[in-house]
Amino acid sequence: MNAITSNMYLANKAPKTATTGNGTLGKDAFLKILMAQLQNQDPTKPMDDSQFIAQMAQFSSLEQMTNLTTAFEKYAQAQEQTQMIEYSNFVGKQVKWHELTDKLDEKKNPIINEGTGTISSIKFVDGSVKFTLADGKVITPGNISEVISVTNSNSLVEASMMIGKTVSYIPSSTELNPKDDAEAETGTNTSVSAQVESVSKKDGKVIFNLVGGASITADQIISIK
Repeated sequence: MNAITSNMYLANKAPKTATTGNGTLGKDAFLKILMAQLQNQDPTKPMDDSQFIAQMAQFSSLEQMTNLTTAFEKYAQAQEQTQMIEYSNFVGKQVKWHELTDKLDEKKNPIINEGTGTISSIKFVDGSVKFTLADGKVITPGNISEVISVTNSNSLVEASMMIGKTVSYIPSSTELNPKDDAEAETGTNTSVSAQVESVSKKDGKVIFNLVGGASITADQIISIK
């Protein structure tokens, strides 16, 4: 027969602890409790003004904290969206990357993997930016050691910002008239100025179509007005 010990007495039994949700009292729940307290108070012993003011002060403080938390969450979301827009400029660019591994070489130094690739997409994972390369490799901004090709001159969208601007350029040999051709041979040929009317892309290069019918590439431009 088992012996009866003191911890088996009803008086020594640990009481159950009531739990609610996530344990956090929101401003709406606080207000409901306060209203229920006012509705069910003893009419002969109503809550005095000091108690009511104290509880309203607690409610006001809780509401301010809730609003502040909401504001910070919205700010964090806005920052994440801004970073996403900024990092989207990397899509389509070729980068050189490196990353440390947990392996060691003969000299007990960490082995560093390196490679190059074109960024095909970006995404946020747990608040951190992840770049996915064309070959499926996933890297972070900290892994990028060099942007190999910026391709400003080959971006049709960026080149469209030139529409309406006047550029000075060196005509190609096919655009030179006999006088210009003679000047080119002596190294005294002058530039030509014209306004950019539209842009297009051919064989992977951006073509600037000028007023007057001429078409040039970015490497012919010497100044922009």
